[in-house]
Amino acid sequence: MDVRTICLGILTRGDATGYEIKKLFEEDGYAFFVEASFGSIYPALNRLTEEGLVSVREEAQTKRPDRKVYSITPAGRQAFLASLLEPLSEDRYRSPFLFAMLFCDLLPQGSVERVLDDYIAHAERKLTQLSEGNPETNGKGERFVRDFGRTMYVAMLQYLREHRSEFKAEALKAAE
Repeated sequence: MDVRTICLGILTRGDATGYEIKKLFEEDGYAFFVEASFGSIYPALNRLTEEGLVSVREEAQTKRPDRKVYSITPAGRQAFLASLLEPLSEDRYRSPFLFAMLFCDLLPQGSVERVLDDYIAHAERKLTQLSEGNPETNGKGERFVRDFGRTMYVAMLQYLREHRSEFKAEALKAAE
């Protein structure tokens, strides 16, 4: 999936500004699918508009510049659905945490434990975030993605907690 496809998907849920789309990436988990910044969202929206897949209208605001609100067109909806039917590329998982753990034997004593504790705390916050909200207000797809994410974080936390002492012992052994 690319930013253009994600923007089309978001717009199938309703009209949105570029800022609102960016907020969904930051707060509603769309960052799990692809990374997006304002520098990629606005060019994607402009290109989608040029291709007739998205329309844009300006809305006046008091004491602020007009805001651009994007809507998906029928052609955009067709293009989005066609993209969902294409073969999916392989999932990519990038993790600075796993990279640090790859070289944990080089870290000073106590650092591995701190890295693990920080990551466990981060995963617990993400799990809490996924557990909040009213499940009845979400559609079947949203529930599936949320529950899948929750399952992944529960499994990850279980693994980290079960193996934390092993890494602590390895770090102490390496420090000797």
